Amino acid sequence: MGDEAVTTIGELAGLKHLSTGKVRELYAVDDDSILFVATDRISAFDVVMLNGIPGKGKILTQLSVFWFTKLFNDQKFGRNHLITANVDEMPEKVQKHAKILRGRSMLVKKVNVIMLEAIVRGYITGSGWKDYKRSGSVCSIPLPDGLKHCQQLPKVLFTPSTKAEMGQHDENISAAEAEEKVGKALYDSIEARSLQLYSAASEFAKQKNIIIADTKFEFGTDKNGELYLIDEVLTPDSSRFWDVDKYAVGRNQDSYDKQYVRDYLESIKFDKKTAVAIPDDVVRNTMKKYVEIYKILTGEEPKL
Repeated sequence: MGDEAVTTIGELAGLKHLSTGKVRELYAVDDDSILFVATDRISAFDVVMLNGIPGKGKILTQLSVFWFTKLFNDQKFGRNHLITANVDEMPEKVQKHAKILRGRSMLVKKVNVIMLEAIVRGYITGSGWKDYKRSGSVCSIPLPDGLKHCQQLPKVLFTPSTKAEMGQHDENISAAEAEEKVGKALYDSIEARSLQLYSAASEFAKQKNIIIADTKFEFGTDKNGELYLIDEVLTPDSSRFWDVDKYAVGRNQDSYDKQYVRDYLESIKFDKKTAVAIPDDVVRNTMKKYVEIYKILTGEEPKL
């Protein structure tokens, strides 16, 4: 693992830079494909921190590739956008930048991104717990009285949110608002696919002694309107992973994800607006969690 975090990629000769996300840089390769590059930036509460976590982008990419190729490559899970994560199989103009791209990039199919975050919750935690304590519901979905923090929900919930631009905050919206935004047929397809993916991933993770408390999926459509699973999938940035043996209802869990960073920020009363530097010990311990969950889920060492 390198000592320095790769927080910027910059221009790559021969490739058109398309956009900068909280973590990723996107480049046009040709009319049909895009290069996704995961930096080591880390965001929490929709704010990108001043420093990154060395090697994090490689973990995100390699874990996404694991899910795309090992679990979601079956036709019953629908299509996903991954073409290849092997730089040596990418076009020559991409290969020229292999030194910085290797291990942290995916060549993906170009699709029309649906501006909706597809959030699936199996347990009540995070913003869902705060919502429940305030209103007795999560994202306008009424829940039974008396649920405890981190308790498994009576039924897995699909709770969409807006997909915010850089520097903006995602906002939870109701099913009706989401349907109005993308159309009922597409919304129904996204909900069904999200619940199916979460169910399969949860079943797989349970065999590894891991609970997937919640996760976020993103989707796009091709020119024929076919739905594709896109972006990152089931990573420590987009999901909460808990150890089955350490799980206990009614308290915060020992998480293999960026909850470590969130907890630190809460402890310093972070204003959720102004980027701050993450201390070295939080950086090290967060990366340790990322590496650990990668090894547990894949059975392999990440290539850092």
